[in-house]
Amino acid sequence: MIIDVQFRGTAVLITLQALELHPIVVSKLYEPGELDYHGADFQQSSPVQVKAVAERAGGDIRIHGAISARVRAACDRCLEPVELAVEPDFDLTYRPLSGIPREEEIEVPEGELDVGFYSGEGVGLADLVTEQIILAVPGKVICRSECRGLCPVCGVNRNLRECGCRLPRGDSPFASLKWE
Repeated sequence: MIIDVQFRGTAVLITLQALELHPIVVSKLYEPGELDYHGADFQQSSPVQVKAVAERAGGDIRIHGAISARVRAACDRCLEPVELAVEPDFDLTYRPLSGIPREEEIEVPEGELDVGFYSGEGVGLADLVTEQIILAVPGKVICRSECRGLCPVCGVNRNLRECGCRLPRGDSPFASLKWE
C-alpha cells in the first residue's frame, strides 16, 4: 500500500516511523520565498514542484523523485538577468547522524559516498529540495554562448554596444601585471 500525500504550505518531515508500514508518495509545491537558498547567487522565479517517493531501506530513508523550477541569476559575463530551468532528478539515501561513531576514524566504503545524514526525527523535504536546486544551478551562468561580456576598461555591456576601448598592452586583461 502506498500513501499519496499532497502538501501545500506546510513543513514536510519524512521519518522512519512514517515509513514503517509503507512508502509515501509526496507531491509538494513551494512558492517563491518559501525556501532558503542560504545566500546563493540566484532567486527562485516560479513555484518549485516536487514529486518524490520516500521509502524505508533497512534503517535508512531513501527518497527519489524529480524537481521542476525556474530560477533567475545574473550572467557571469555581462551581468544581465538569465532565466534557467532547473529540473534535477534525485535518488538519495539518508542515515541517522546518531549512528556515526564519533570517537574513531572510519573509512567510508566507495558505495556509500553518496549517503547523507539527518539529525532529529527525519529528513526535511525543504532542505532536500534546497540542496538539490543549489547543486543543479550551473557554477557559471552564461546568458548565451556568444555573450561578449563587459568591457574590462569602461564596463559597458559589449552585447549592447561597442565602446571603442583598447585593452592596454595587448588583448589580455592580465597584461598590465607583466613584469618589465
